[in-house]
Amino acid sequence: MGWVSLLFNGPYAAGPVLVGAPKQSWNESSDCCTWDGVTCHKLNGHVISLDLSCSQLCGSIHPNSSLFQLHHLHRLNLAYNDFNPSSIPHNIGRLTNFRHLTLSDAYFDGKIPTDISYLSNLVSLDLSVIGLQLDERTFVTMLQNFTNMELLSLSSVNISSPIPVNISSSLRYLDLTDTNLRGVLTENFFLLPNLERLKLRGNDLLKGVFPKIHWSNTLLMEPDLIGNFSSLNILDLSGCQFSGSIPESIDNLTQITELILSNNHFTGHIPSTISKLKHLTNLHLSSNSFSGEISYVFSNLQELRFLDLFNNSFIGSFPSSISNLTHRQHRNQFSGLPDELKTNPALIKLYLSNNQLTGSFPQSLVNLTKLETLDLSLNNITGPFPASILSLTHLEYLGLSSNSLSDPLPSNASMLQKLISVDLSYNSLNGTIPSWNLPLLSGLLLNHNQLSGPFPQSLVNLTNLLSSCELKDFPHFLRNVKTLIVLDISNNKICGQIPNWFNGMSEHSHIHQSLDLEDEEDESYFESGFTWESMLIGYSCGLVVGTVVFNLMLNAGKPKWLVKILDDINPQQKRRPKKRAHRRQT
Repeated sequence: MGWVSLLFNGPYAAGPVLVGAPKQSWNESSDCCTWDGVTCHKLNGHVISLDLSCSQLCGSIHPNSSLFQLHHLHRLNLAYNDFNPSSIPHNIGRLTNFRHLTLSDAYFDGKIPTDISYLSNLVSLDLSVIGLQLDERTFVTMLQNFTNMELLSLSSVNISSPIPVNISSSLRYLDLTDTNLRGVLTENFFLLPNLERLKLRGNDLLKGVFPKIHWSNTLLMEPDLIGNFSSLNILDLSGCQFSGSIPESIDNLTQITELILSNNHFTGHIPSTISKLKHLTNLHLSSNSFSGEISYVFSNLQELRFLDLFNNSFIGSFPSSISNLTHRQHRNQFSGLPDELKTNPALIKLYLSNNQLTGSFPQSLVNLTKLETLDLSLNNITGPFPASILSLTHLEYLGLSSNSLSDPLPSNASMLQKLISVDLSYNSLNGTIPSWNLPLLSGLLLNHNQLSGPFPQSLVNLTNLLSSCELKDFPHFLRNVKTLIVLDISNNKICGQIPNWFNGMSEHSHIHQSLDLEDEEDESYFESGFTWESMLIGYSCGLVVGTVVFNLMLNAGKPKWLVKILDDINPQQKRRPKKRAHRRQT
């Protein structure tokens, strides 16, 4: 313990920085070269590597720490400790023999010192952590001096500057995720022939285009810079402001496995050459402005497992050539489903909301026996509730809202024992509310239908939202429910008084005083008899039941504060989406 304290605090430090010894083998009576996390040179015995990751270190590293006397140190790993609120010490620049420095998630604070740019022999540097700042001058100097750098991760570091032009061509891994980069990504950036992983996700002030010119040994020919990325296997540009189209030369990315372009401003058709990317497993194109038919585009992508086409303007039939996917997600203008869906029993999640699917429920989907999530909302599916869904015994989430389903719901859904959430709102369902007795069911939305009758007591255990219509009687059995969070009985046909047993459900709450019952009570009754912890309000047509803490409010409106509360309760079910809702505008 004393040696460790000396290592970090120095001889003049006021106190230790550790919570317990970092390694059990650290005993001053034994050779430090035998300690866990310590590696020494086999010939001269110098300490060349120190791995103290996940060692419960906390506090600060003293400027006179013996750590800075380890001049032969090649590798230092302090990841996953807690040095908050101290900064990275300036003396780190003394250790010029460093090859590998890892300070990720060590909770250092403040600015990254310029001294770190003096470590010109670094091969890998990982400073990824929320809270660190890197000024533009230090950023530029680092990239100029790190001529041997192969791995650079600055994820979540606040850089707030453009990407410098001069970057080491030896880089193989570059992660600048969520760093507030800005400006335009120049074509020079793509002159990195050894790059294998490039992550620029979440820099919403960063602009650029896919390079469209071809690099060649002949200077008279226009270069296609993307051809230099022949080693690239992961490219993540999501959440930026890239625009333009994907070039035909995309097939030069022969080693690509993950291509993530979601939440940008890309336009145009998907080039057919993308089908030549034989190793592609994940393709994310959501929330762009891509268009055209894609029924043939993804042919030959035998390794593709995840395809996200959500929120674009694709048309035609859903591509039949991708039968091995385990996830699909869409908000486009697809008008048909391929028969090949039934040949993919491994499909787990299927998102086809907000398309142009018409007719009755596609029966081929019942063969997807491992399906856990099915979302066909915001289409024009007609006919009765598909009883065949009851055979999907692994189903957890079912979304069929905003279609034209009619007739009564099945009275028995006992085979859906894993079902957690169901949204059948905005249809034309009629009959009574079914008494589905499902042990995991926590969310049931039935609002904006023509359902009627009493509220089934079998549904009192819902923990999220339940909505229905045409209720005539107050659900008195809720008196014994101890975990109510939201009660919405607005716009029904209930008449009479609010029962007195609601009084006293919570001692520290507040109730909004707007009512919509036939026999209104005096305001003083509610002011004196109700003190509710949170204000919750009825909205649309229905009954909303939930759990955790008692809250009540009856009102026909839907203010912003309620929307926030309901979003917090069930973030997946926000206000009813509009057809073809588009991504954020910038």
